[in-house]
Amino acid sequence: MRGGDVSVSGTLYVVATPIGNLEDIGARALRVLREVALIAAEDTRHSARLLQHFGIATPLVACHEHNERDQGGRLVGRLLAGEDLALISDAGTPLISDPGYHLVRNARAAGVRVVPVPGACALIAALSAAGLASDRFIFEGFLPARAAGRRQRLQALVEEPRTLIFYEAPHRLLESLEDMRVLFGDDRPAVLARELTKAFETIKGASLGELCAWVAADSNQQRGECVLLIEGWQAPVGEEALSAEALRVLDLLLAELPLKRAAALAAEITGVRKNLLYQQALERHKTMD
Repeated sequence: MRGGDVSVSGTLYVVATPIGNLEDIGARALRVLREVALIAAEDTRHSARLLQHFGIATPLVACHEHNERDQGGRLVGRLLAGEDLALISDAGTPLISDPGYHLVRNARAAGVRVVPVPGACALIAALSAAGLASDRFIFEGFLPARAAGRRQRLQALVEEPRTLIFYEAPHRLLESLEDMRVLFGDDRPAVLARELTKAFETIKGASLGELCAWVAADSNQQRGECVLLIEGWQAPVGEEALSAEALRVLDLLLAELPLKRAAALAAEITGVRKNLLYQQALERHKTMD
């Protein structure tokens, strides 16, 4: 309170928008988008079409990965001046592999009230229909674009027991599936959820080996927005168990030694059968070719 006036900041609404089917937007989201003073959007041209469809005339301002830090300060200033603002991404829930984190963090740090307006989210939609364990899962977002970085990230998840969820660009889908097949095994159950809520929605469940072959044989499956879900690791029984440590030792030796020698030394170090390690070494060698 200053001079008898009460200064009240506005509210930042984090609003989920449809990931495809426009009927998935909620009544509350539409009301908020109509009532706020300004909408911060990842791509104003894309979001303008959404607003036009619903007859919403609220002004738009760009807030994306390239300008979010600079734009965030200006937006927080307007919030502190008492204006209500909305944050949206191109599709789905903002901040989930989309911009918005810095704005939300700065707004909260400034004491601004941040209110979620929930709705569509591709990873949750995919999980709900995948038929994989949904009580415990881990979302990894997009894998690294380069093969070495992608394999390193996947290697760290080989023995992750929770359901794994990834987003993937269509032009890298097959490469990622091949790396998953090699590192997680041909028989690991997986689901490809593609173009969710859109006209060509596909939810295909199969083993990683089968899913790789299916995607490789049909280029249409390498288009659109993709969510990959992998069943969590289950400890093998008996001598067929291959731990992440055994695989790490094998990979280190493969980098320096011929394939057979690397498998033999890895067997001596880890106590795992040489034939089992040799088969793994062959699979890794094929992937590197």
